[in-house]
Amino acid sequence: MTKHYIKYGLIITVLLIIYFLVLRLLNLHTLTVLSAFNAVIFGFGIYKAITSYKKNHASFKYEEGFQAGLLSGALAAVLFGIAMAVYMYHIEPGFATTIIDGWGLNLSNGPLTLIVSVLIMGLATSFVLTLAFMQLLKESWNTKQK
Repeated sequence: MTKHYIKYGLIITVLLIIYFLVLRLLNLHTLTVLSAFNAVIFGFGIYKAITSYKKNHASFKYEEGFQAGLLSGALAAVLFGIAMAVYMYHIEPGFATTIIDGWGLNLSNGPLTLIVSVLIMGLATSFVLTLAFMQLLKESWNTKQK
């Protein structure tokens, strides 16, 4: 189990960082609406984690598939949150202020607010997508009609 969620959690994290850096190169990183594509990246990684786990195990239990998907997404959310913290505190300190001003908020601790937001959005996205994918990938309990 561990190798599945670590592998796909790292893949999701790398893809999220690459996406953010591409947006940064295009100077679009302050448009928060573009972060909606993060859900697609999370979805790809979580789906791959669950299907990979299912393919490599003869008996596939709902709980195990759910755990593989949720933990890979949670790991990615935490690692991406750390990467964003490094970016906001060390690389571009004005980034948080720009985002917070765009939201129309007056907060004294903008970077912390954004890091917590990134973490909560990542965890919520992981939970919802894992629930959705497990409905598609779970084994049926229906009996076969003869």
